[in-house]
Amino acid sequence: MKIAFYGSSILSSYWNGAATYYRGIVRALSGLGHEVTFLEPDAFGRQERRDIDPSAWCRVVVWQPDAQGLEMAVAHAAKADVVIKASGVGVHDDELLDRVMTAARPDALRLFWDVDAPATLHAMATGGERVLAAALPGLDAVLTYGGGPGVVADYTGAGARACLPVYNAVDLDTHHPVAPDPRFAADLAFLGNRLPDRETRVRRFFLEPAAAAPGCRMILGGAGWVQDELPQNVRAIGHVGTADHNAFNVTPRMVLNVNRDSMAERGFSPPTRIFEAAAAGACLITDHWPGIETFFEPGREILVARDGRDVLAMLGQVMPERAADIGARARARIVQDHTYDRRGREVDQILRRLSDRKARERAA
Repeated sequence: MKIAFYGSSILSSYWNGAATYYRGIVRALSGLGHEVTFLEPDAFGRQERRDIDPSAWCRVVVWQPDAQGLEMAVAHAAKADVVIKASGVGVHDDELLDRVMTAARPDALRLFWDVDAPATLHAMATGGERVLAAALPGLDAVLTYGGGPGVVADYTGAGARACLPVYNAVDLDTHHPVAPDPRFAADLAFLGNRLPDRETRVRRFFLEPAAAAPGCRMILGGAGWVQDELPQNVRAIGHVGTADHNAFNVTPRMVLNVNRDSMAERGFSPPTRIFEAAAAGACLITDHWPGIETFFEPGREILVARDGRDVLAMLGQVMPERAADIGARARARIVQDHTYDRRGREVDQILRRLSDRKARERAA
């Protein structure tokens, strides 16, 4: 199938946590014979901070966020068998959704792919996302980055014909064990941009334990953090590009995941970096969220902390040998259950089922 995929960016991970997810899904779909055109705006300085160049597995169209650029981007929808508008493109989101779905051929699949369903559903429940809410009944389905049963129920309750989670995963060709890198030597490392709906949890699960363990070395990666505001044993290193993620994940004794408030509450939404770190063989500590056992076995494949005191205890109790053992089990689980090849097959089956349903409905 020819797929027109409208998203934030597949070329740059700068302020764009969905980049790895897009790359994994699109590359897997290409391997199954689909022709994907990914359309992303030239916005937020991402084109100046590309992690990858356009590849044979995806045609990338970068459009200018003005009237002429929007018109050019929308025109691609009319050529596609599947039109996908992702959440969080960042510019002209409402107009883009309305126009690409209108431009799509009558026989084309129309899909909304939500890479932040908890935030989108909260906005809809409080009077926002009106264009999306009005469009839901006319779409063939909503796909979501995660969210579990609660997200499915809320989307179908809001009028979606179907809501189908496509969980995160990892590309083993990209994320894998590498040699440790002295730049990332630490007892605990956390990678995440400074965001309002996560900052309190980062302080609770990372900065407060760091302050209580001055003898431990801590690394904080991601944009927005200010060194002068951090405990003395925390070193802020700024944005970490995709090319350095393996070394970042494999070098510290342990790696921390902290979900945003909405994802922690909803659960069933493991972020990209959990799978990246596990694929590299990292010993992961994650804040608790519903559904974690769906993806990893707590205590054997991942460590689960309910507060900063748990993190502090793990820093004192989990020595390198046990950390390495947990990391090895996490990687084995990734290889078995959580690759993008597997997710790609799931999406391929979804597209074929929806296409068959649409053909039957048009013939009736």
